[in-house]
Amino acid sequence: MPTFILSAALVLFCCHAAMAAAQEPPPAAARELAPGGRLRVAINLGNPVLAQRAASGELGGVSVALARELGRRLNAQVEFIPYPGAGQVVAALGENAWDLAFLAIDPLRADVAAFSHPYVVIEGAYLVPAGSPLRAVADVDRAGVRVAVGKGSAYDLFLARELKLARRVQAPTSAEALELFLRDRLEAAAGVRQPLAAFAAAHPEVRLLPGAFMSIRQAMAVPKGRAAAAGYLDVFIEEMKASGFVGKALAATGQADAEVAPAMPVR
Repeated sequence: MPTFILSAALVLFCCHAAMAAAQEPPPAAARELAPGGRLRVAINLGNPVLAQRAASGELGGVSVALARELGRRLNAQVEFIPYPGAGQVVAALGENAWDLAFLAIDPLRADVAAFSHPYVVIEGAYLVPAGSPLRAVADVDRAGVRVAVGKGSAYDLFLARELKLARRVQAPTSAEALELFLRDRLEAAAGVRQPLAAFAAAHPEVRLLPGAFMSIRQAMAVPKGRAAAAGYLDVFIEEMKASGFVGKALAATGQADAEVAPAMPVR
């Protein structure tokens, strides 16, 4: 038998074995995640590391892949609800608009949502004009510095607590924050490192500051009070990290430089 056929057979065997060994969702978790057999999933399109929309309108990315795999295990119909930014995802929670979301862990959000263990860790970084005197992350927090942010994003919430002298200027989404930064000639823009780096590559009039002002832990989230669902998501996420699922899903959508979160013990 040719080597490539043997290799393919081995991969199929390993996949089937891994699926057989996967822990099935407890009934209580299944009821909380997919009431009536339908899993409503909020997708934050404001973070292109985690989710993307193709020209055809099809959604992709590691968060979409994780939601589909979870839906398969729940034997539930998956309904994706896209939002332009994380702030809109959190706001929709008050309207009972979704059962599962993909959000960065933040203490303010923890008042209304329960988070799984993180599955990806990304960095918050700064853009500045090419000729700016700002050279390091620590230089940004000074009087007279205006920082463009996407309203309600993880880095917006973090900088609201951390900046003492610089002033945040909010835009509805992270993409609009970059437009605001250029249009109003602000001193800095904050955001996720990867899209900021891509923006800087396309705009020679700006540059990315070295280093990061925060580490952003991305997780699955459910409305607070759904304890069974939150407990199962810890198990699910740890398995998805250990099996290589998360890393492969990132690589498949061109995000291989994003860091898979370290393993964590399941309580």
